[in-house]
Amino acid sequence: MEKVAEPKIPQEFILDAFADPTSVRDVVRGILHTIFFHRYFPTITPQTHEVLDLTLPYVAEPELETLIAQRTATLLRELDADRTQQRSSSPSLQQQARAVVGGFLGSPSSVPWGGGGGGGGGGANGANGGGRGQVSVQFMEKTRRRKMWYKGDEEVCWESWTIRVTVAEPRTENERAKVRKAMETTLLTTVMKIITSVNSFKDHIPPITTTETNPFPYNITVNQKDAVGGAAAAATTGGGWGGRFGGLY
Repeated sequence: MEKVAEPKIPQEFILDAFADPTSVRDVVRGILHTIFFHRYFPTITPQTHEVLDLTLPYVAEPELETLIAQRTATLLRELDADRTQQRSSSPSLQQQARAVVGGFLGSPSSVPWGGGGGGGGGGANGANGGGRGQVSVQFMEKTRRRKMWYKGDEEVCWESWTIRVTVAEPRTENERAKVRKAMETTLLTTVMKIITSVNSFKDHIPPITTTETNPFPYNITVNQKDAVGGAAAAATTGGGWGGRFGGLY
């Protein structure tokens, strides 16, 4: 009897993105293009573009550009719906959401959020909240599937990248300056993590066994994350982003 090979566990990388609503599209697209620059095997002409004063690689391939644009647009719609829901949520829910964004800025008191229900800056209806989303990239290899009732190729994931996106809406110049600094720091950290990861982890890359232009198919998916889920708990217990950015302000 032919021995069935154990399924391979794909190499997984977790990345973070932090942006205001006007920058989230460019930040997420910049991270995605940086990933594909290191994992897109067909021959391309290297190009670059500027994101938050950082020069990032850009893959000028029409099909990939279109897919990245579509998935980014989907993410933006979900983030916008998330923020709209938060504005009409209960005070307790908004307090949890403040913790998510506050974790990036060092303390809940500096969150770029509207005034609380009892504050002089406005009620819950005037609050501008953040949102959370997630974009995943999977790289696949085509393998021969052999079973009694079926023979053919199947796509098996050998590497995945998850981008956890957090959006903040600053309302004052001071908040905008803090958010801008956090955005730049997070993007630089994420790009350096991509470069370090692709240089450090190579053994899991499958051999190229096809003559197709792109030997490794890929998927990009968008998954909405609850804005007041586990990240809120992490931020309030000291395990979130407060420890990373708290020293900046």
